[in-house]
Amino acid sequence: MKTLLRNRKALTGLVIIAFIVIVAIAAPLLSQYDPAARTGRPHQPPTLDHLLGTTRIGQDVFARLLYGARTSLAVGFGAGLLITLVGTALGIIAGYRGGKTDEIISFFTNMVLVVPNLPLLLVLAAFIGQASPLVIALILGATSWAWGARVTRAETLSVKHKDFVKSAEMMGEPQWRIMTFEIFPNVISIVGINFIGSVIFAIITEATLEFLGLGDPRAISWGTMLYNAQKASALSVGAWWDILTPCFALAFLGIGMSLLNFAVDEIANPRLRTGNHLKRWSLLVRSGEGRL
Repeated sequence: MKTLLRNRKALTGLVIIAFIVIVAIAAPLLSQYDPAARTGRPHQPPTLDHLLGTTRIGQDVFARLLYGARTSLAVGFGAGLLITLVGTALGIIAGYRGGKTDEIISFFTNMVLVVPNLPLLLVLAAFIGQASPLVIALILGATSWAWGARVTRAETLSVKHKDFVKSAEMMGEPQWRIMTFEIFPNVISIVGINFIGSVIFAIITEATLEFLGLGDPRAISWGTMLYNAQKASALSVGAWWDILTPCFALAFLGIGMSLLNFAVDEIANPRLRTGNHLKRWSLLVRSGEGRL
């Protein structure tokens, strides 16, 4: 944890994510309006009463932004956790046990990887109809675990030949205990990268599905905000605040998660730590110029 906090990218990403989470939790304290109620005139510009204006039917955009963060974060972290759990478990089991178990898991992994993810999600969401955020999270979790399983399996194959794993096997430790307490801690960096990437993917995909009208329009999330703004022709009538607010929110959260993902990747892979090398290179260049 100390190593993570020393990294500027990680610290910046954590601050952004923490800010969004705190704002979402404190939504009732930060806004006096009901996000689903009509509280002003249609497409009212930002004022002191409505900090980010109103929607086509007079709903407060700021209130919808705060409460929508709850839904988007819940779908993102819920689906990300489900994707990571399934992918990590299958990857460790396939990599450690090998044989028929590995062949069966690898078969299903390859089958899921071959099918294009977004078209599959579109078909499933269209088949279900107006999918709620919970259903979208479950669909994402059930269809997006393959990449994590493949990467975790590859890392497990290299870890299972280590001396501490062989020692545990010679001592008669059960396989579940070896996979849980010997192998899993040594692939935790891969699991962390997989989780962060899955959260980003889930949040963006949920917003995409809802923007296309495949979500529940009654749900309050950043995706439904985009859908309702597009349906009300917000840009055409000059109500830029209605559509740009969720866009900037998604971009802001994506930046925070991406910075955290880059930092975890750098910590897990020392070859990506270019900061010290760049400082040394600049010092060498300056010293060379001084000699000239």
